[in-house]
Amino acid sequence: MLGKAQGLPADQVFCDLEDSVAPGAKQAARANVVAALNEGDWTGRTRVVRVNDLTTRWTYRDVIEVVEGAGANLDCVMLPKAQSAAQVAWLDLLLTQIEKVLGFEVGRIGIEAQIETALGLSNVREIAFASPRIETIIFGPADFMASINMPSLTVGALSPDYPGDPFHYVLFKILETARARGVQAIDGPFLQIRDTEGFRATAARSAALGFDGKWVLHPGQIEAANEIYAPRQADYDHAELIMDAYAWHTSAEGGLTGAVMLGDEMIDEASRKMAEVVAGKGRAAGLARTRKFEPPVGVGR
Repeated sequence: MLGKAQGLPADQVFCDLEDSVAPGAKQAARANVVAALNEGDWTGRTRVVRVNDLTTRWTYRDVIEVVEGAGANLDCVMLPKAQSAAQVAWLDLLLTQIEKVLGFEVGRIGIEAQIETALGLSNVREIAFASPRIETIIFGPADFMASINMPSLTVGALSPDYPGDPFHYVLFKILETARARGVQAIDGPFLQIRDTEGFRATAARSAALGFDGKWVLHPGQIEAANEIYAPRQADYDHAELIMDAYAWHTSAEGGLTGAVMLGDEMIDEASRKMAEVVAGKGRAAGLARTRKFEPPVGVGR
């Protein structure tokens, strides 16, 4: 599986030491992860290892063995079931000590915090601001559903007994916190790996809120995720036009005008900020423009 992951069109790959590894296989899994990081070709992908959560006996050895063994080829450590700022601070301190011993730049290895419990969601703001290493806040739906006693076995899907999206508040709170902290917000997995339409439906909901991406558990989910979290071509083109038009109209050549019309649409500084978000997502997805801004003839001259 680790070998196959190197050839997939994913932005990030994380090697798991937690839920996907049986208790008796934890130690051997660390060695496998170190070998995969050191010997694999992860070009263009963020390299992450998910350690065990801090209520277990494995976490400190996970961090020490993986970072000492493959720290030069590691971008982030993911802390699952993060419940408090103190847990993040513990991981930050341990990473700092290892980095100093190995001669790495202190702070180079980031932290991704996974919110999977009621307590973690209650403390999500403190968790997000607990360390400058925090790069991503991730929603973990399965453990979260168990944590709040949600009577469902279908992870991430809507419930026919609930008139709305039961995860909307959770997702929005994580998103709000991530944006306040200036880091990524990532939606969690959809476990029915052969239900592509179900995956698309759940991904579309978090993408509409503004999430940066979603976990995939199977190669068949990657294409859908890359499509859903990138803007549509027409929206990307429109965003670039707004930014070009606003830049031109607010220039001396364009007449130093702060609010103008782009076709039938009024645009201003707020429009530019909204367009910047969409344009940024489009550029990150590798989209190319198909429309060009043409300054109106005679304006500002």
